[in-house]
Amino acid sequence: MKNNLAKVSLTALTIFSILFIYSCNKTTSDVSSQEAESTLAEKTYADVYQISQEADNGSLNSYKTEEASDVMSSCATITRDTISLPHTITVNFGTTNCLCEDGKNRRGAVVISYVGHYKDTGSVHNISFVDYYVNDNKVEGTKTVTNMGVNAAGYTYFNIHVDGRIIKADGSGTVIWTSDRVREWTSGESTSSRRDDIYRVTGSATGTTASGEPFTANITTPLTIDNSCRYRITAGVIENTRSSRGVRTIDYGTGTCDDEATVTVGSRTRIIHF
Repeated sequence: MKNNLAKVSLTALTIFSILFIYSCNKTTSDVSSQEAESTLAEKTYADVYQISQEADNGSLNSYKTEEASDVMSSCATITRDTISLPHTITVNFGTTNCLCEDGKNRRGAVVISYVGHYKDTGSVHNISFVDYYVNDNKVEGTKTVTNMGVNAAGYTYFNIHVDGRIIKADGSGTVIWTSDRVREWTSGESTSSRRDDIYRVTGSATGTTASGEPFTANITTPLTIDNSCRYRITAGVIENTRSSRGVRTIDYGTGTCDDEATVTVGSRTRIIHF
């Protein structure tokens, strides 16, 4: 089965998260560690979706890496129950830290409960956690992926909702994260290759930092995710806002495959490379 939408999770949410953390550090001196907490949540739950796709594409008992951008490593054990309804896939990283392909340590389990495949209209995949940690941050909550069928433009699209909590390893508190995304599969659905897939991503998120300050993270211009480009995001704009810090804007351009994005904070604008 084709690894449907596998790269979306490493795209709009994943690359934005990485870029936002580094761009803020490089372009502004007034951004505290709290500013990065929204991107910590964004990245963590995006990776969970990637893991679920890799597990669905793996062998019966353990995952074998296929591409350099994959997340899991061979220390993750995968079990499936395709008899009971809903079906389940359990990805178990063990009780001690497992170093994964993306350089992160994971332990505990990710559980995917589902009826129907991702390409089936109306299918719902619920992702939850059992003592799951990423770099010693405890990840809790749920992620739900619903296949909404074909939209008016003729594209298969998915609604993705997250209710999440991340208990930080440094003891500073718990990050609360709620997000809603829409992903349109605009190209490549009919082929067996993941590399020709292109997606359009929209949506917004809200939450609170570990210290209790509210924030928002909104896609203001739809993101274009092109799997033929090694940098994935080729267009779109994301804004991150905190009441005490104002708005940070990341502009990925208008479609060129390059490693550049423009970061704007107030009147200051910088070009960053990722």
